[in-house]
Amino acid sequence: MSAQILSTMMTLPQTLKGIFTKERLSSLRPIGEFFDYQRISRPQDLNEATQRITYNTRHFSANYLVLIGLLAVYGLLTSPLLLVAIAFLVGSFAAVNRFAPEPLQVGEHVVTQKSLYTGVVVVGVILLWFASPFGLLFWLIGSSAFLVLGHAAFIEPPVSSEYTGVETV
Repeated sequence: MSAQILSTMMTLPQTLKGIFTKERLSSLRPIGEFFDYQRISRPQDLNEATQRITYNTRHFSANYLVLIGLLAVYGLLTSPLLLVAIAFLVGSFAAVNRFAPEPLQVGEHVVTQKSLYTGVVVVGVILLWFASPFGLLFWLIGSSAFLVLGHAAFIEPPVSSEYTGVETV
């Protein structure tokens, strides 16, 4: 189990790189368009709100991704115990992997890499219990859903969006 957690933690930077690719970030809309207060209006009914959300989530997807990333960074920075727990877990797994690949003889006991990983997981779970990462996760889901859906529902799509599916002859 600990090897699986370690491999997941080691592939996390590549996964995040895949999310923030140049193609995706090249579709960032200008801030003036994203915060165009002249296009703000209340939708007439649920059908219009759904159409706006559908269009705007595709149109501003890169902007929403950056917004969610900023919310995640803010949430982590305002939770110092969670930062300590994550730093402990990442540092401990890296240290065990690097400095204890072979069993160590300590007095009469033999300490294996597996037992070191088990100790790191036990201490890490206790730290994470007090740091409440699920509270941060649910806050991030709720706040990003509120901001993204609120923005998408209240920003009117441009008139040109109604002609996107029409072919010219």
